[in-house]
Amino acid sequence: MDQFTINLLFVGASFALYIGIAIWARAGSTSEFYAAGRGVHPVMNGMATAADWMSAASFISMAGLIAFVGYDNSTFLMGWTGGYVLLALLLAPYLRKFGKFTVSEFIGDRFYSPTARLVAVICLIVASVTYVIGQMTGVGVAFGRFLEVSNTTGLLIGAVVVFAYAVFGGMKGVTYTQVAQYVVLIMAYTIPAVFISLQLTGNPIPGLGLFGDHAASGEPLLAKLDAILRELGFAEYTTHNGDTFNMVLFTLSLMIGTAGLPHVIMRFFTVPKVSDARWSAGWALVFIALLYLTAPAVGAMARLNITDMMWPNGTDAEAVSLEQIETDPRYDWMATWQKTGMLGWEDKNGDGKIQYYNDKSEAMQAKAAEKGWAGNELTNFNRDILVLANPEIANLPGWVIGLVAAGGLAAALSTAAGLLLAISSAVSHDLIKGSINPGISEKGELLSARIAMAVAIGVATYLGLNPPGFAAQTVALAFGLAAASIFPALMMGIFSKKINNSGAVAGMVAGLVVTLVYIFLHKGWFFIPGTNSFTDADPLLGTVKSTSFGAIGALVNFGVAYLVAGMTKETPQEIKDLVESVRIPRGAGAAQDH
Repeated sequence: MDQFTINLLFVGASFALYIGIAIWARAGSTSEFYAAGRGVHPVMNGMATAADWMSAASFISMAGLIAFVGYDNSTFLMGWTGGYVLLALLLAPYLRKFGKFTVSEFIGDRFYSPTARLVAVICLIVASVTYVIGQMTGVGVAFGRFLEVSNTTGLLIGAVVVFAYAVFGGMKGVTYTQVAQYVVLIMAYTIPAVFISLQLTGNPIPGLGLFGDHAASGEPLLAKLDAILRELGFAEYTTHNGDTFNMVLFTLSLMIGTAGLPHVIMRFFTVPKVSDARWSAGWALVFIALLYLTAPAVGAMARLNITDMMWPNGTDAEAVSLEQIETDPRYDWMATWQKTGMLGWEDKNGDGKIQYYNDKSEAMQAKAAEKGWAGNELTNFNRDILVLANPEIANLPGWVIGLVAAGGLAAALSTAAGLLLAISSAVSHDLIKGSINPGISEKGELLSARIAMAVAIGVATYLGLNPPGFAAQTVALAFGLAAASIFPALMMGIFSKKINNSGAVAGMVAGLVVTLVYIFLHKGWFFIPGTNSFTDADPLLGTVKSTSFGAIGALVNFGVAYLVAGMTKETPQEIKDLVESVRIPRGAGAAQDH
């Protein structure tokens, strides 16, 4: 059986499972569509939350970014996991106790203002749409390779699949689909990692193998990787080479952005009790840790395998030949990925070899001149392909490659569905029912939610065709927007009685606008290529990149909110009593069907 057929079997079987679950658990009421009827078991909810959490950025892109940068990109690990702890401890139980369906509804009621609810809807949609672009990017990458179609065609196929199970299933269908997707994605991530760890270190646990010895040479694996990268002119894998201030800001942006992302917060509205929200958070952290403890090993081992393949006889010998790439079965993965447009090479000096090195390094430029090299000839290696290509690079069995195909798509689709639910509930429940047509029937609200989700899928697909970065980088922008707009409003809403409606609205608007403008200045206005005035390599404010600005935007939000609240009318006593009630961790508001 050829690899294409194996891929079709794995991907097709997983999709049939997801759509079948969505049909079985089809939402029949707004309570089921928005919050799965508030009857999900904490362990199941923890698993669904982990799948919702571990997006295309985690599965497909994060290990690639770590592999090609090393220690400095460990910020993704620290920021996302640290943010989850903030969410679990500071927000989830209190929001569940409040007893509403959406984040925007909490902000509207807590700040006793339809305007605050509307602004929260806008903030939520901007952050969620930016986030879902990254998921659709990952869908396109995975489909493009494993179905052997173009990236654009792959993205369109993915959009149709998301539409099929998210629009009809709602939160109830998506919850149980995400449980299945978690099982698929964690197996798809860890099984290849175990194989590769055994190959390189003899240790079946990738996280331990990372700090073990290389099986062939006997030297520590990380020391061997550092030495090879140094010889090729790249930065050492284990050293800190970037700007520390930007690194701290970026980690903080990811942390507080994580705690403010509505599609994850919504998962805690689906459990029966406040205590169940806490247990869900604990279980989710266990399920998340299985992947996040493996990711650094995947990145390091993949980078080592790539350099070994490009320099099969060592960096002091000849590079891999064009003839070997074209005839050796071990290099078949290069030809298949080349078809997607995400991998490319060029024999610039016509010597029949493909030299892979850092041609921007002064030391390597001198070496290249001596040897007659004309520059780095591995001209294109999209970092989003690394995890998906990893089993092929390591020459693993075909069924493992098919499993990774299904896992990558499960990761992207599970988060895309959660984000689309957040967008549709914001439009139908908070915008249409909350502001435009309060008397809308439940049937009409369900229809509007499904239409809103369909429109959101269309917009995300369009923007996914021209994303403002790799999947994880695009997602980082969304975290920055959530950090600057939603997280401060939730924190002040739960823990501060002083912040009134005027302060909350002014803070959210200020945080969102200043962060959005900073991102557009660096990534292009509305992400249109060529309209940017700065780049992340040469940012507007010192060393602060667009992906790191969310922490500054959050400070602006807090500062403006407290300033405006101090200058305007005091918070009413009944709202102060409400805040006090929410903070007492006993009981929970009854589920409200609107």
